[in-house]
Amino acid sequence: MPPKTRSRVSKRTADSGKVNEDEMVGGKKKAAASVEPLKTKESSEPPQYSRWLMKSEPESRFEKEIDLKFGIEELKALPDQTGCWDGVRNYQARNFMRQMKDEQLAFFYHSNCKEPGIAGIMKIVKEAYVDHTQFDKKDIHFDANSKADNPKWSMVDVQYQRMVKRYIPLSELKKYHLQHRAKGGPLKDVGLFTRARLSVQPLTTEEFEFILTLEDKEPL
Repeated sequence: MPPKTRSRVSKRTADSGKVNEDEMVGGKKKAAASVEPLKTKESSEPPQYSRWLMKSEPESRFEKEIDLKFGIEELKALPDQTGCWDGVRNYQARNFMRQMKDEQLAFFYHSNCKEPGIAGIMKIVKEAYVDHTQFDKKDIHFDANSKADNPKWSMVDVQYQRMVKRYIPLSELKKYHLQHRAKGGPLKDVGLFTRARLSVQPLTTEEFEFILTLEDKEPL
């Protein structure tokens, strides 16, 4: 059963194909990274994840006279602090959402803003189901090629859990990523820099827990 309140949670920044702050390293646009999960010789099954990072825009940006703003404060203000994560129009991001399970945790990431970064934590409270916006001709996420008997796009419901103790900016995560890539560490392959365009990204447990430890550390 769909949630009582369907929030406008737009992911257009990452899925639209535009260059944004996550795709710039050393002032140059990164080449598109492979987003296919690694597969072992023993099994063709993709790796199973239980932690996630999901991007949304906390600042106003209008498209077809609709404000796409939806930051963590907007999620917190919804009834039951719960809303649907609609509007994802990237197949890999959609596939990751289809892997999500109830009670799994995700970072709420502020994207396409003055200082992008991790703002808080939310929980998956409803597993993937049909994204109704793909059939709404008045919605900016309308997809004329998607059919009711074979819908292309899915969404999940998320619930606010808490703010992080301090905002963890992309710039700081990038420093750790570069350090770990050079010397080894949990963030050496983190999706923010290896799958930069994706609005929905998986995290390993090690990546997620390392990022959580940054709450109690001084900024790098």
